[in-house]
Amino acid sequence: MPDLIAQGVEPEQRWRRALPEGQEIVLGRSSGAWGVAWDYKISRRHAVLLWNGSRLEVSRLAEAQNPIFFRGQQVGRFSLRPGEHFIIGRTMFTLVDQQADVSADSPTPLQQQLFSTQYLRQVHFQNPDHRLEVLNRLPEVISGANNDVELFIRLVSMLLAGIQRANAVAVVAIDEDDAEAEETSCRKDAGSASSRPPVRVLHWDQRQLTAAGFRPSRRLIMEAVREGQSLLHIWRGATMDTPQDYTVAEGFDWAFCTPVRGEACRGWGLYVAGRFNAESDGPPALVEIADLREDVKFAELVAAMLAALRQMRLLERRQAVLSQFFSPVVLEVLAAEDPEVVLSPRETEVVVMFCDLRGFSSASERQAGDLLGWLRHVSRALSTITHQIRAAGGVVGDLQGDAAMGFWGWPLPQPDAVLRACRAALAVQTDCQAAAGFQVGIGIAAGPAVAGKIGTGDQMKVTVFGPVVNLAARLENMTRLFRAPILLDEAAAEVVRCEVSPPARLRRLATVRPYGLETPLEVSELLPPVVERPTLSDEHLRTYEAALDAFRAGSWQTALELLHRLPAEDQAKDFLMVYIACHNRRPPPHWDGVISLDEK
Repeated sequence: MPDLIAQGVEPEQRWRRALPEGQEIVLGRSSGAWGVAWDYKISRRHAVLLWNGSRLEVSRLAEAQNPIFFRGQQVGRFSLRPGEHFIIGRTMFTLVDQQADVSADSPTPLQQQLFSTQYLRQVHFQNPDHRLEVLNRLPEVISGANNDVELFIRLVSMLLAGIQRANAVAVVAIDEDDAEAEETSCRKDAGSASSRPPVRVLHWDQRQLTAAGFRPSRRLIMEAVREGQSLLHIWRGATMDTPQDYTVAEGFDWAFCTPVRGEACRGWGLYVAGRFNAESDGPPALVEIADLREDVKFAELVAAMLAALRQMRLLERRQAVLSQFFSPVVLEVLAAEDPEVVLSPRETEVVVMFCDLRGFSSASERQAGDLLGWLRHVSRALSTITHQIRAAGGVVGDLQGDAAMGFWGWPLPQPDAVLRACRAALAVQTDCQAAAGFQVGIGIAAGPAVAGKIGTGDQMKVTVFGPVVNLAARLENMTRLFRAPILLDEAAAEVVRCEVSPPARLRRLATVRPYGLETPLEVSELLPPVVERPTLSDEHLRTYEAALDAFRAGSWQTALELLHRLPAEDQAKDFLMVYIACHNRRPPPHWDGVISLDEK
């Protein structure tokens, strides 16, 4: 794949980019990655480029204000081969077809020097202003790169501008697994070489165009990264013998590699190569190494800043991903401790909330003609649910179509976990109706469970596992049966009742025996404060619970009389009334006050 090189008047006005075959590219001053912002004579959109596999086709756009020069002539449409160039304004664009392959057989250097960080601290720049000016651009270079490819392009251009003695610069990377395999192989057989070179050239460029490609020394890169320090190799000097088969072919007298340390740049290195000035004063070997110390120090500063800024971006990306699932409290724990330890599954007391959007299936069938629009609508509702879970300090444990599950009490204990879940449930009920027009069903249960990173070797997710999860899901299903939006189990309801300032009101709805289970379950409804639902007063709740006590005791006539005192809009009372009617207002034999459910 050929490259197009743009070079302005100043050394730093430069980039080198690979041309994808068969894809049209717009060249201009404001053309994103292919922009030439330094040249005001280039229009915002100046020309269209197309590499057809053998030639680069160039077409000047109608809105372009200035001409394109090719072979000394103004042309509007032309094609060029590798090695040719065209000019717009004060910028030359050159088409090159060169390869960068890591050399496994570079000669043994005539001199080499390893530079420690302490040693480089003592080196002073002779021209610090220029170096600092280039370094000041590094944060902009990194923040302005949307991906690693763009980052490498900008970084190489910046290094060429900052190291004026360099003739070629590359960003290289070691595949650490391959590197370990190679070292093992070399220990077994010092003469053998790995069949798969572990060093890759991520991006490169050179100051002067040549027909030859670029072959960084694999030996140099491996040693520098392994030692964790900058390493300089010298193959030729003003008075030294020349290994003709290597340096003359590429024209390089020296090269050094500076490792980029840190997790975000693991295995990366900055490779710089160039030639000496034959007119240097003094013994060549001494002058040459002394001259290069400043360049090595500059590369070390670039590598250190690059590692720090990349690490910051890595943490920001992790934070953004994790923030979709975890509350800020959990993120603080992950930032302070080893994530593997924090996320490892363990048994703990949790509160689980299941939330389901009502009417999803029937609405999906009606919206079959606009599934993307329907997906956006449902996503807004689910986003409301996950937002409220996280805002209340919970963890989003699962998302499945029209439902979401959240839990509290992990990775840190939360003594008020039940109250947090209740506040989240009430907020979800209100916001889903207001934001997306959805009614919801919510089940909340408290108890022991295993929480953490759970799954298989192929797929993992942070979630919660145990009977309490199944119970919360059962309660969410029961909301349809009771016609009550939010249901709690006994453990969660007891916490709310004992709270001095509960977030909402409670009423016991019934004691049921869930389908497939033997243990009875007292189900309670969570209701908003009376100011938000004044039609159902606290007196009404007391009346219902009195009716429930009579129902359990077998006094069904009394229970019916009390239930009739409740507002007609209170649909939750209908469950007991229908049950009484279906049994002809008489308790069945051996009545124990528990209603057995026939389905989940």
